[in-house]
Amino acid sequence: MAVARGDEPADLVVSGGHVLSVFTKEWLDVDVAIQDGHVVGLGRYEGREQLEVSGAYLVPGFIDAHMHLESSKLMVDEFARAVLVHGTTAVVADPHEIANVLGTDGIHWLLDCCEDLPLDVYVMASSCVPASQFESPRRPFTTGDIESLLRRSRTIGIAEMMNFPGVIGGRESELAKLETGLTDHVDGHAPGVRGPALNAYVAAGIGSDHEAMTFEEALEKRRLGMWVLLREASIARNLRDLLPLVKRYGTERCAFCTDDREPDFIVEQGHINQMVRVAVEEGVSPEDALVMATINPATCHRLWHLGAIAPGYQADILVLDDLKTFNPRQVLKRGAPPRHVKVEVPDWVRQTVSLAPLAATSFRVAAGPKKIRVMRVIPAQLVTGVESVEPTVEDGCIVADAARDLVKIAVVERHHASGRIGLGFATNVGLKRGAFASTVAHDAHNIVLLGVDDRDMAVCATRLAEIGGGIVIAEGGRAVEELPLPVAGLMSDRPLAEVDERLRSMERRLNSMGVTMTSPFMTLSFLALSVIPELKITDRGLVDVGRFELVPLGIE
Repeated sequence: MAVARGDEPADLVVSGGHVLSVFTKEWLDVDVAIQDGHVVGLGRYEGREQLEVSGAYLVPGFIDAHMHLESSKLMVDEFARAVLVHGTTAVVADPHEIANVLGTDGIHWLLDCCEDLPLDVYVMASSCVPASQFESPRRPFTTGDIESLLRRSRTIGIAEMMNFPGVIGGRESELAKLETGLTDHVDGHAPGVRGPALNAYVAAGIGSDHEAMTFEEALEKRRLGMWVLLREASIARNLRDLLPLVKRYGTERCAFCTDDREPDFIVEQGHINQMVRVAVEEGVSPEDALVMATINPATCHRLWHLGAIAPGYQADILVLDDLKTFNPRQVLKRGAPPRHVKVEVPDWVRQTVSLAPLAATSFRVAAGPKKIRVMRVIPAQLVTGVESVEPTVEDGCIVADAARDLVKIAVVERHHASGRIGLGFATNVGLKRGAFASTVAHDAHNIVLLGVDDRDMAVCATRLAEIGGGIVIAEGGRAVEELPLPVAGLMSDRPLAEVDERLRSMERRLNSMGVTMTSPFMTLSFLALSVIPELKITDRGLVDVGRFELVPLGIE
């Protein structure tokens, strides 16, 4: 207060800049006084240190309103390095990927890792482990597990409630997760939910949604009081489709999120700053775009000390040269340049892939039905379609048929070596030979595979067990390229540039093998998620998400 009054010098004074007031959307030509990592005053100040920014724009650090750290395929320390340079100074993460693999122990470890990071990581307690009864995690979460996480200081609410059919139907087990008495802050996940069902979902106390794909869906959710988190992920790129909501009705109840963003997207285009840039290119004012990247996500998540350059707020400040590129010249985290740390990974986090013995015969599908359900991959979307197809049969088995773009898809249970395998077929993939597989398989993170050769599928799975998880491509009976992800089978312990280079090389190889999918590894990982319509697959079989039940491969 003495510094704020001007009686004592500040630790740092940033001068010469245009300062954004996120509360009035004005640019103020004032000094910013910083003391003990917080902004204490705007006006004219003296400081022990002076930072002259010469006409630059000063804006609050960007906040990602909903994301999964694991989707970056980077350990948290490397992720912090990757996004801070783009101006992201805080994220709200749902760690349900590591939760499916390592349980609450994994989340507590992850929270401990984040204590000394220069990036503020806040966590929502994972609500759906597994995402549905059709998936097989290491072990299901109980309400008690959620309560234990809510008692951690950086856990600020309950993460996306993906079992929306359970909530809408009033299932007691799901409603109990929302009624712990420890929080009333709950994120949603309601793709395509409209009308009375949406009313029921909101009435349960769920306050946000990041799954809207159309203007009409987002508007209906906002009209009911939900926060609409506009998403721009690696394959679910919904930002441009939803920006008319902002242009027509303003920024209230709107914030930006990345959800699942892979290394190449971060390297090539950035993080939240990319969303600000696109919004401005699409006709949103810079001030409105910046509000959705700063004070709005902070308000949505009740992070009252973040999101503004004003007295009492944490001094997370970006120095921008222009209001077009939004690439920071300088990032101040708590009033100073970020100081990075290295996080060590214990062995128990690395040894997570346990498989029953596998062979090419493990992937055989006996002939019988005259028509089969086939999953249709939809480019750049999490949703899939379903087709009724006459199968190709050889030697009494239904087989992949590259000429018809009919590939085999499988999910192999990898937590308890149960030997359980779900088998099906997919189209609109393009694969002409070989197979590829990953232990990143939302949400239970078993092994998901696509292939036209059963032997190559077995090679992929076996190699994944040997390297502790990751992504493998096989051709001609051998593994030809791989990206080890030894941290829970989800994340690398290598730097961003190395991970990005390896993924790019593997994508080039898949292209040479005929694959036409955008972001093939991210797309592959979501083909196993049983809460995104229309047809998905788990180790327990094919899931009709609309009917929310397991269905046979054959169609009567």
